[in-house]
Amino acid sequence: MRGSVYYQSSQLVKQIFQEGLKKEDKINPNHEHYQMVSSYKTMESYRRVWNNFFNYLLEHWKIRNFEKISSEHVQAYMDYKIEYYPSKQYLEKISAALGKLEIALKNFSKNIHKIEKYYDFSIRQTILNEARDLKLVASNYHNRAYNNPKLLIYNLKNPMNKLAAKIQLEGGARIEGVALIKPEQLLRIKIDKVTQVEKGIIYTKEKGGKQGEVLVSLKTYAELENYLSLNSKFKINRQDYYNDIKQAAIISKEVSEGSHGLRWNFAKRRMFEYGKADYTYSDSLQQVSYEMKHNRASITEHYLGGWFLFSLKNLLFCKNINLWFYK
Repeated sequence: MRGSVYYQSSQLVKQIFQEGLKKEDKINPNHEHYQMVSSYKTMESYRRVWNNFFNYLLEHWKIRNFEKISSEHVQAYMDYKIEYYPSKQYLEKISAALGKLEIALKNFSKNIHKIEKYYDFSIRQTILNEARDLKLVASNYHNRAYNNPKLLIYNLKNPMNKLAAKIQLEGGARIEGVALIKPEQLLRIKIDKVTQVEKGIIYTKEKGGKQGEVLVSLKTYAELENYLSLNSKFKINRQDYYNDIKQAAIISKEVSEGSHGLRWNFAKRRMFEYGKADYTYSDSLQQVSYEMKHNRASITEHYLGGWFLFSLKNLLFCKNINLWFYK
């Protein structure tokens, strides 16, 4: 499909909207109006989400034909929204709108191109459920870093999940950065400019197509390298990973914050590492933001929050800081 964001969304609206439909027909799988939308207000609300999603894809993924949308893009967009701590109602609206978009795209392919094209955006519901469980939609700040992240990782049942968690804790990667890793993403060893310690380098592609290096310990790097020498790719199941962390948190007597909590641990540890290396607070924040692939430093600052942020600004550059969160 060609045309502007707004033209393409208007064409998709035609595939799913019809005024005055009966409710019983819209919920009947055998009726031609199954899963259609009949309310102008609801359709307008969904279309606003579609337009926002399409503009996001245009900016971050350079996608101009929205028939090319995949579950990867839906996952990245919802993760992107969650990082700004939306309201529960807003995230539910986004999920519902993307569900209708899936139907509209299928109908467009069937009615316009006369072919059945497969779209599966069910990942949206998994992400929504995770966000609800982890209260990632709350507007108030609370510390999401784990008290003892290494114990949490130890209590994970699946060895693949353990490796993914170690990469997130040590390198600050998002879940999409560890969900699939191929051999060519391993960039060997280099000296970390901050700690002057040798680290393994993994090149990841994360939210919005953002790419960059993730630094991990030599032990974790060797473990991943060994796995990829025997397998064509490293891949984890997101739902299984989420459930594994949930059970590990119970055993570890932690509040489950999902894999996202490991990024909070990374942010705090890395800020202190920059401070010990005599970086100013603002420079430290900028560098950690870059490593975490944040658009704005203020997002990273949210990870520090409250007492930690106060302590960091006042004590960060004392040489004898006790790195209490190195657990």
